[in-house]
Amino acid sequence: MSIAENDAQIINPEMPDVPLHAPSDINNKINLHDYKQPSFDVETVDLDIRLFDDHTQVDSTLKMVRQTAGDLVLYGEDLELLAIMLDGATLAPERYNQAAGKLTITDAPATLTLQLQVRICPQTNTALEGLYMAGSGSDTMFVSQCEPEGFRKITFYPDRPDVLAIFTTRLEADKRYPTLLSNGNLVEQGEVANAPDRHYAIWHDPTNKPSYLFACVVADLDVLTDHHTTSEGREVTLELYAKSSDIDKCHVGMQALKDSMVWDEVNYGRAYDLDRYMIVAVSQFNMGAMENKGLNIFNTACVLSSPETTTDARSFNVKAVIAHEYFHNWTGNRITCRDWFQLCLKEGFTVFRDQSFSADQQSSAVQRIDDVATLRAHQFAEDAGPLAHPVRPESFVEINNFYTTTVYEKGAEIVRMLANTLGLEKFRQGTDEYFRRYDGQAVTVEDFLSALSVTDIKVENFIDWYRQPGTPVLSGHQQYDSESQTLTIKLSQQTRHVAGFDVPKPLPIPVATALFDKDTGQIITERLLLLDQAAQTFSFDNITSEPIVSLLRDFSAPVQLNYDYQDEDLAFLLTHETNGFNRWQVTQMLVNRILLQGHGSKSSPEVYLKALAETLPTLAVDDAMLAARLLDMPSPQELASAIHKDYDPVAIKQQRQDLYQQVAVSLKDHWTGLYEQLPLQSYEDSSEARGKRALRNVVLDMALTAKVSDATKWAQQQYDDASCMTERFGALKSMVNHQVVGADSYLADFYNRFQADDLVIDLWFSVQASADQVSTDTIEALLAHADFDWNTPNRVRSVISAFTSQPTVLWTPEGLDIYTSVIKKLDEENPVVASRLLQVLARWYTLVEPRRQMAHDHLIELQKHVSSKNVLESMDTVLGAAGV
Repeated sequence: MSIAENDAQIINPEMPDVPLHAPSDINNKINLHDYKQPSFDVETVDLDIRLFDDHTQVDSTLKMVRQTAGDLVLYGEDLELLAIMLDGATLAPERYNQAAGKLTITDAPATLTLQLQVRICPQTNTALEGLYMAGSGSDTMFVSQCEPEGFRKITFYPDRPDVLAIFTTRLEADKRYPTLLSNGNLVEQGEVANAPDRHYAIWHDPTNKPSYLFACVVADLDVLTDHHTTSEGREVTLELYAKSSDIDKCHVGMQALKDSMVWDEVNYGRAYDLDRYMIVAVSQFNMGAMENKGLNIFNTACVLSSPETTTDARSFNVKAVIAHEYFHNWTGNRITCRDWFQLCLKEGFTVFRDQSFSADQQSSAVQRIDDVATLRAHQFAEDAGPLAHPVRPESFVEINNFYTTTVYEKGAEIVRMLANTLGLEKFRQGTDEYFRRYDGQAVTVEDFLSALSVTDIKVENFIDWYRQPGTPVLSGHQQYDSESQTLTIKLSQQTRHVAGFDVPKPLPIPVATALFDKDTGQIITERLLLLDQAAQTFSFDNITSEPIVSLLRDFSAPVQLNYDYQDEDLAFLLTHETNGFNRWQVTQMLVNRILLQGHGSKSSPEVYLKALAETLPTLAVDDAMLAARLLDMPSPQELASAIHKDYDPVAIKQQRQDLYQQVAVSLKDHWTGLYEQLPLQSYEDSSEARGKRALRNVVLDMALTAKVSDATKWAQQQYDDASCMTERFGALKSMVNHQVVGADSYLADFYNRFQADDLVIDLWFSVQASADQVSTDTIEALLAHADFDWNTPNRVRSVISAFTSQPTVLWTPEGLDIYTSVIKKLDEENPVVASRLLQVLARWYTLVEPRRQMAHDHLIELQKHVSSKNVLESMDTVLGAAGV
C-alpha cells in the first residue's frame, strides 16, 4: 500500500454507532514478543455480499482447520450479527461470546464449517475502512479498504495477515451499478432470479491470501482495456476503471502498468500469475493506493494523469505508485507478513523496488535526490522526536499509526544497503531464493535476511537496523601522511538513545567513498567502506597528494553526515563530483551550515554563492533537472528537525528567505538568459522535457525574487501560453507567492477553467493554503468554501497539509485553533487522517517560548475532546514529547 501524497506532510493506509465497536483503550497494546500462531486456519471463504439502499447484508462460509490449542477467535467491528451456524446447526448464544470487537467460540471442533450473516451500513461509514460508500449522486460507488484491519468491518473473521485462504465472492446490487468487481477471475454473472432490477457477479481467486488483500467494488464505471503477455506466456487482460469523465486520464497509468510488468520480469524474474489485472480509481480514499490481489484500489490522485490537468511531479508519482502496487504482487501478496510488525518487510522492499523502477524512467541522480529529500524532511524528523520508532515496531495500539516514513522510506533504505553490500548479482541470487523459499507464506524480517544470507552471511548483521530507532550520526575526519603517501579516514557513529528502547548498538553502515585529486578534479579511487563498530579507521595507500574525500555517495546509508569538511571542500565537490546526487548533497550541506547558524553551525554564504555561479550555467544546459534541484532549499520540516531547543519558526523562515534572496540577487544576471534558453514548447513526456520545465519554473521564481524587470510578464505569459499543467501551475504559484499584481484574477481564471476537475481544484486550494503570506483568515475561508469536502481526504490534505508548510502561521494561537479543530472533527469521522494530522505537531516541545507553552495548552485542550484509539495513541506519544 502506498501512503497518500502530502499526507499531513509526514507521508506515505489508510463509525457507525453499533454494538460491536471495540473500545478505545490506549493501554491495550499489542506486542511483537506476544505473537502466537492462530488457533485455526481458514481453507476457503465464500462471501455473498448483497447491497441495498440503506444497508448491506454479508453472508460468509468459512471452512476451518485447527492449528494449535485455543479458542476460535473472530474479529468484528461495526457489525450487526444476524445469524451464526456451526457445521449446519444454529449456534446457541451460550456457545459463543461477543465482546470488545471479538466473537469467541470455546468448544470448536478440529475441522468445521462456520456460517455467519451480518448487516453493515456502508452509507454511514466515514472512516473509509471496510466497505464504504464514496461519492454522491450518479458518481456514488461502494468500495472496500481492508488493510490493515478493515475486513473485520465487513464480517467476522480471523483478520490477521498470517491466515491465508482461497476466496470466492458473490456480489449482488441494483443494476444502476453495472460494475461488480472482486479479486481473481470472473466465473459467473447474470440477473438475480425474481429480481429483474438486480444483478450479480461471482469472482474466484485461486491464490491463498490474507483478508487484508480482499477487495470489492460496486459502481458505474468506464474501463480502459489493454493486454500483456508475460515472460511465461500468460495472456493477461489489463483493466483500468474510472468515471467516464476521467477515462481519458488513464493512459499514463496503463502504460506505467505495462512498463512495471516488463521491468519486474527483467530485474527480478517475477511474472504475473492471474488472467486479469484491475485498477479502480476512487476519489475518497485515505491512502495512495492498495495492492489487493488482482484488484488494486487507487486514490484518483495516484492514477489519473493528463498533461492539461496534472503536473509533471504528480504524473511521475502516478507511474511510481502504479509500479509500487504492481510489485506488491510478489513482495506483499504472494509472500506476505506474518504479523503487522513485519509491515516494513513488504513495504520497505517494495518501496526500494519502485524507487529502482523510477530511477530507470528518469535521471537516476534526480530520483535519488527525490528519495533522500523525502527521507530527510519527514523520516529524519520522525526519528528526531517522540514519534521515533524502529523500522519494525515492538508494540502498537493502532497499527494504522505505523504507516510511516520510518517503515516505508527507511525500510527501503535498509534494503538498498543490503543490495549495495551484496552487489547486483548476489542480491538477485538472494531475492530469487527468497521468492523460491517463501512463495505462498507469511514471513518475517528474519526470513528475508536468511534468504539473502545464502550469498553472504554478514547481511544478517543488518537486523539491528530493523530493531532500533533513531538516525545515526556519522562523524569523521582525515589525516594525510605525505611521506608514506597514506590517507587515513577515521569514522565513528552515534545514535540518539530513544526512551523506552535499549541503548543503541553500532550498526553496519556502508559508506560509499571516492577520493578526488585537488588539482585535476579527477577520481583517484573509489571504495565501499563498512563501518560496523562505534569507531573505525580506514587507510588508502599510494595517494600521492592529499585528496578531497566524497562520502555517502548516492546516499549509501540513511545517516546524518558530520564530516570535517571546509566550505571550500564542499564547493570543490559541487564543481567536480561525477555523482549527481552528491553534487546536490554537498549543496544541501552548505545551505544547512548557513541557515543553522546559532544552532551549532557556522558558515557564510560567499563560498556557496560563488560555487553556484560557476556551476549553474553549464549544468543548466547539460542536465536541467539536476540544475533545478541544486537550487533547492531544505524544507522547513528538515530545518526544524535539526533544532532541538528554542526553535523559532519566524527566525528560521527569515533566514531561509534571506538566503533565497541572496541566491536570486547574486545570480540575477543569469536569469534572463536561462529563461530564454527554456522557451515554452509543445508538451513532451520525457526526462529531458520534464527537466526543462522544472528549471523554467525555478528560474521564474528566482527572477521574481530578484525583481528582474520582465519577470512578471514572463509569469503571465507562461500561464496564458502554457502547454501543460506544470507550466501553468508553476506560473500561478509564483504569482501568488510573490503577490504579483493581478494574481487574484489568475487564481479566479484557474478555478473557472478547471472547476469540474477535483484534482486540479485540489491544486487551487493548496496554492493558497501554502502561500508564503498565508493568513489564518485565508485558511478559514478555504475550509468554508463550497467545494471543500470533509469526506474527501485529498481535499482535506490540500488545505490542512499545505497549511503546515507555513510553520510561522501554524504555530500561533489562531493557527493552532484551526488545526486542532480539524483534528477534533476528523477524530469522529475519519480517525486515520486525524491521527496523521496530529503527528505533525509532535515537535511542539522544541519551540521557543511562549510558543511552546501555547502549543502545549492547545494539545491539552484537544486531548479532552478526542476518543478514537488512533488519535489517543498519537496524543499519548505527542504529549509525552517533553521527556524525549
